[in-house]
Amino acid sequence: MSSQMHLMQMLVSTATTHTLMSWTDPNDGQLDGLQDFAYWQHVARTLERGCFDGVFFADSPATHAVYKGSAVPSVQYGVSWPNHDPMPLVAAMAAATTHLGIGVTLSTTGTTPYLATRRISTLNYLSRGRVGWNIVCGFSEAEQLANGLGLQTPHDERYDQADEFMEICYRLWDSVPNQAILMDRKNGQFANPDLITPVDYQGKYLSCKAVGPVLPSKYGLPLRFQAGSSGRGMEFAMKHAEVIFAIHNHVPGMIKSTQNLHAAAAKHGANPDDLKIIFGLQPIVRSTEAEARQRAEELLERIPLDATLARLSGIIGTDLSKFDPDKPLAELQTQASQGLLAVFMNGSDGKTLTLREAASNWALSVGIPKIIGTPEQVASEFERIWRETGCYGFNLSPTTNPDSVDDFVDQVVPLLQKRGIFRTAYSGQTFRDNLMS
Repeated sequence: MSSQMHLMQMLVSTATTHTLMSWTDPNDGQLDGLQDFAYWQHVARTLERGCFDGVFFADSPATHAVYKGSAVPSVQYGVSWPNHDPMPLVAAMAAATTHLGIGVTLSTTGTTPYLATRRISTLNYLSRGRVGWNIVCGFSEAEQLANGLGLQTPHDERYDQADEFMEICYRLWDSVPNQAILMDRKNGQFANPDLITPVDYQGKYLSCKAVGPVLPSKYGLPLRFQAGSSGRGMEFAMKHAEVIFAIHNHVPGMIKSTQNLHAAAAKHGANPDDLKIIFGLQPIVRSTEAEARQRAEELLERIPLDATLARLSGIIGTDLSKFDPDKPLAELQTQASQGLLAVFMNGSDGKTLTLREAASNWALSVGIPKIIGTPEQVASEFERIWRETGCYGFNLSPTTNPDSVDDFVDQVVPLLQKRGIFRTAYSGQTFRDNLMS
């Protein structure tokens, strides 16, 4: 556990936050913000004022169409649709700040290692080391179909393919070392080709023949995140991630997840104490506990069951319209997100949830624990969970934006700082410097 907790803010470039139907709320600013850089830059400046380590853009690049065998419920309720690209927002938010890191999800499905390296590294170069990459392997069948890749690749094979994907990325990054760049205006020599190593890779799944497309940055490579929680996912994370984002819907599950990740680290020759694990939390802050709980109820009441099940069905790859919502779920098998499936099915007491109970847990926060109360109560819960789990910090899921971010920064961050468990100023310049300190 670090001496101070680290904080990141989850965002998505679509009409809703993780809280379904948030676009219908009077406090919502995100729907209009989809066509306004100023909205995202306001959020970025607020987070930097609150000394957050960074932003974490989650992404669903294609519309879920598993529930009832159709995309209709997703489109009807604005569930992970529209699928706007978060990449332009990374540039806009970086331009509005000087210290805030910006992490963005980019799947190894539907793009090539060359294009991924080019996009992420260009943003990292422009921002002088303030960009991170959340590496995901494309659990959604919708993403496969949208990109003309046919039916979903089996779970473990997706990670095998992603290992090759990352191997190509590393070779592209290594292709052009710093010392190869001369920028000698007097003699007209931009680079020394003798020091550049073109990539010529042919694997089982992927190939690449190219020179690294982006100038090497003196601020280092993009910071790498990963969220795999299945056995194969954890193996991938141990190999490629610097920071691990984990989701569990209760503290005992967080502790168990941490133990599993530590065991995976030891198995793969890494020091478990070096792991940087951040868990998701969703704060709902009001001046009294009663007002905060009322706010949570207001948000939940407007969410139709079909909207929640449309998202859940897409995430776990199973059409949940075929299940009785009031009966405990039998064990499901999936080629989609196996780690999220395990979280989805079980409550804090270890019992299997009914579908309706699981849907209620996921409607506001995709299974992330909700921390509801006054600023002091929320700060105390953050500290308790941080200490009990021994985690590195938290990735915050908003309800409505920008007020969720404003409320936490203005009301909770000062309390965490007063307790000495959160920074009052940035110590570094890059995303890696600040998050890894």
